[in-house]
Amino acid sequence: MYLKSKLSWNVVLPAENLNAKGLILQKAIISRLMANFAAKKASKDLGYFLAVTTVGNIGEGKVRQQSGDVLFPVDFSCITFKMLTGEVLEGVVHKILKHGVFLRCGPAENVYLSNQKMDDYHYVPGENPYFMNGRSSKIEKGVVVRFLVIGEKFMEAEKDFRAVVSLEGDYLGPVS
Repeated sequence: MYLKSKLSWNVVLPAENLNAKGLILQKAIISRLMANFAAKKASKDLGYFLAVTTVGNIGEGKVRQQSGDVLFPVDFSCITFKMLTGEVLEGVVHKILKHGVFLRCGPAENVYLSNQKMDDYHYVPGENPYFMNGRSSKIEKGVVVRFLVIGEKFMEAEKDFRAVVSLEGDYLGPVS
């Protein structure tokens, strides 16, 4: 699910980036905010950080005594993506294993669909392995699959999410 969020972050500018001209200073603050936003990648509560949509108030800078850097409080709006339990989404198969498949869904790369959650599908080994059911429906590399999110977990160290999904339900499976 895509979420619109309003956040307040502190942006630190090194003293050498400061300039008396207002527009150049504002540009430097926004550039640093964008760099910090890209580096953060994701958070447990909001999901993956995708884009800054608007920059609101840029507060008054406070000089840090030790370094001389200036800290500016910045209010902004952004778009995030988070998979929620019970949500139906689509993803692209990028890895096939004997016991299941991994899908990509937006910025999430670790979406796992176990063979136990694919009723009627069986594994077909070979150079390009795939899963097939009795109605000749194939799940292979590159196929778009509609699935139900069973659970998700945020991995703090990698700043990434892992999700477990299922095909148990109506209108779930490969999308033609």
